[in-house]
Amino acid sequence: MASVAEAVKSGLIPNTADLEVNKLFRACVKQEASDLHLKVGKPPMMRVGGTLRALNSPAIRDEEMLHLLYPLMNDRSRKIFERDGGADFAHTVNVDGVDWRFRVNLLQQLGHMGLVARRVNNFIPDFEGLYLPGSVEHLCKFDQGMVLLAGVTGSGKSTTIGSMLNWINRHYRKHILTLEDPIEFVFTEDKCLVNQREIGLDVIDFEIGMKHAVRQDPDIILVGEMRDKETFMTAIHAAETGHLVFGTIHASSASTTIGRILDLFPQDMHPALRSAIAFNMKGIVAQKLLKSIKPGVSRVPTVEIMTFTPLIRKLVLEEEDAKLGDAIRIGAEDGMQNFTQSLKGLVDAELIDRTVAMEVAPDPEQLKMALKGIDVSQGGIL
Repeated sequence: MASVAEAVKSGLIPNTADLEVNKLFRACVKQEASDLHLKVGKPPMMRVGGTLRALNSPAIRDEEMLHLLYPLMNDRSRKIFERDGGADFAHTVNVDGVDWRFRVNLLQQLGHMGLVARRVNNFIPDFEGLYLPGSVEHLCKFDQGMVLLAGVTGSGKSTTIGSMLNWINRHYRKHILTLEDPIEFVFTEDKCLVNQREIGLDVIDFEIGMKHAVRQDPDIILVGEMRDKETFMTAIHAAETGHLVFGTIHASSASTTIGRILDLFPQDMHPALRSAIAFNMKGIVAQKLLKSIKPGVSRVPTVEIMTFTPLIRKLVLEEEDAKLGDAIRIGAEDGMQNFTQSLKGLVDAELIDRTVAMEVAPDPEQLKMALKGIDVSQGGIL
């Protein structure tokens, strides 16, 4: 297959676009799909209620894919795509007078161009609407420090952070500054002043954006993804200097997030980092999305919450990460819960079935005990 640049020069791709691909984005909205997948040799596919479904359409050919996708990119995205073999950006389509945003990733695989796009909700649900535990609200009330959302791609981290920031927007008169790649939720100002900066469009990268941010009088900073040591160091510095910083990180649980952060840095920096984390981190929320059995609800999050109590700080400082899981399990009075306790709550509330809960449970035996009514929060830390 010819490269995109060669295809443009040869006239294979038109210089002006009618954005034929918008028909697929609109279908995604109307079918309430969370994701749109386009791959050469396959019909368009959408994820509805957590399940991928193929549209009743022919398989997409190479030339057709180029016509569909290349016009989505601006000059910057095209350069990035040609250089890196992929590009991320936001795209907006209008459906029945309402603008809908998508987080788009264009990619190359086996020499073919493809797309994966995540639909971003037009409204930002509150904690109850997302079925999040009430203790999440407590993490919005700090004046400074850091709050991280952990999970894999597609676990709902961005939606949870959006809900948290919107809670602050409704309750406090503060300045919220976001650095995102790309911007997902566009906030409507309530009590807060909100400035949203998109990486690549408004500022060159996260590191430069954070250097600017501390001079822009923010109370709250959303850093987006903690993907490298530079981003984390600038974020923790902002937390140390009086800001409340929110961010996301790829980690499987709240307790393993500490190790995930340390992995970004050389070993000789770990003691100083543990100190910075222990005294500046306010909470880590890890979540996974599960298929719901409640009518009208497609998916719900199972959530693990670790708040930085004196015990948690002590364990982090003393490199006793293996004991963090037990500290979370017995920390209900401090707003903590582990995945087992969360899954039991979702089953009891008839939001998920037992089979799903057992499939994702980190400790199936412990979950069985909990579902039988045995209190798994008892027991100390050895």
